[in-house]
Amino acid sequence: MHRATATPASSPSGVRSLPPAAEKRAAGPAGGVARRACAPQARGRRACGVRVMAVSAPGSACGPLRLGVPGLWARGRRVPGLAGPGRNVAAASGLGASGTDAYCMELLRKRDYESYLCSLLLPAESRSSAFALRAFNVELAQVKDLVSEKTIGLMRMQFWKKTVDDIYCDNPPHQPVAIELWKAVKKHNLTKRWLMKIVDEREKNLDDKAYRNIQELESYAENTQSSLLYLTLEILGIKDLHADHAASHIGKAQGIVTCLRAMPYHGSRRRVFLPMDICMLHGVSQEDFLRKNRDKNVRDVIYDIASQAHLHLKHARSFHKSVPVKAFPAFLQTVALEDYLKKIQQVDFDIFHPSLQQKNTLLPLSLYIQSWRKRY
Repeated sequence: MHRATATPASSPSGVRSLPPAAEKRAAGPAGGVARRACAPQARGRRACGVRVMAVSAPGSACGPLRLGVPGLWARGRRVPGLAGPGRNVAAASGLGASGTDAYCMELLRKRDYESYLCSLLLPAESRSSAFALRAFNVELAQVKDLVSEKTIGLMRMQFWKKTVDDIYCDNPPHQPVAIELWKAVKKHNLTKRWLMKIVDEREKNLDDKAYRNIQELESYAENTQSSLLYLTLEILGIKDLHADHAASHIGKAQGIVTCLRAMPYHGSRRRVFLPMDICMLHGVSQEDFLRKNRDKNVRDVIYDIASQAHLHLKHARSFHKSVPVKAFPAFLQTVALEDYLKKIQQVDFDIFHPSLQQKNTLLPLSLYIQSWRKRY
């Protein structure tokens, strides 16, 4: 099946260039990428005079997603992407308040190793708060996999909603992550709205439904991953519009890549969450992914989705000269994102290739070098 779009003209070097339609989607003012809210909402403190460069939007008039990507994304062949919450966890674990920070570090090391490594490279005064924030995200993320019924999942999400409310009333429950998050909120005056957005979005995602389109996936990523980055910037004491814009795009790239990386795992449980609009564009069904089909159309779906993540990274880096250097440690996740996108290109977008499930043993070194070079 041929791609619906014409193959873009090659540059003199033979590199694929972004088709005009994709450029419009990536930078046009009508795109409407979910962005950090403008004043008076943004953190309740900052003004927002510039709109985030949009890549896509719900209800966009741009029509079906048709992407190509420049540079590294030139394709070789012709292409037509722990403990469950509870107030007695600390006591049950034998942890006092002094052990709650170690609990968060260990939870993160076991369940989100990349975020653990990135948090280690933050300034010392911000590290414990970052661990608490990321451990909070892990607690929420694992609810969906740990519960057998949606009702139980909703009860756990309700616990975390009340926990956030109690934290801002200086009455955190006796749960290690909650105690550490309370310390972070007190120390850095973190914005409650971003924490609640993460909980609300995770709660809505308890339904086992595929994303109807790429915009739904980006919205989910904005409300979870981008919100985490906004809070990380607050932990670092950064209040900057360009940093917010970069965080928005990096969060979306993170959400898209996470969706791709989790595809083999979800497929083993007979679940497919990839955007249906892109699957339909290439005539691919969910059953194709459940059967681990590796034909051209399936790879084209992965190519389009991965291309969208690459575009978000590209836009985030376009703010590089404007973002304060102090904010760069918050964006070290881009190292792991780019590593995965390069690996999936090398296997010609075969989402089920075994090499994609292998841990990158050089990631700690790569993160350190990027941190030392003060880049993202």
